[in-house]
Amino acid sequence: MTREVPEVTAAKLEAERARAQLMSTAQRLQARISPGTLASNAWQDAKDKGADLAENAVDAVRKRPVAATSAVAAIALFLAREPLMDLAGKVADAAKRKTSKKTEPRPKPRARPRTKSTENTA
Repeated sequence: MTREVPEVTAAKLEAERARAQLMSTAQRLQARISPGTLASNAWQDAKDKGADLAENAVDAVRKRPVAATSAVAAIALFLAREPLMDLAGKVADAAKRKTSKKTEPRPKPRARPRTKSTENTA
């Protein structure tokens, strides 16, 4: 058997150590980019951002409640514009019909022609 030079043995040991370190890093990266881990991280980040947004919104409402109420009312009216327009049209039509019934003269009842049976009783 031939004896290896100490530099070669040291190089082989260094290569083995580097290979082990590379495999460990690859396993950690694989765990970090797994779909479950990515989804979990994304969900946690979204919850954190949502909580921050809600906290900022509450602070803004506390500072300016009238402006916040006005903004919410404007958004609500914008979202409900179609049903409100339909309702306004129905109310206007009903008011128009009611007004036209009051102002129109009622037709006079027609006199019934006299028949023999009505002449005898009168």
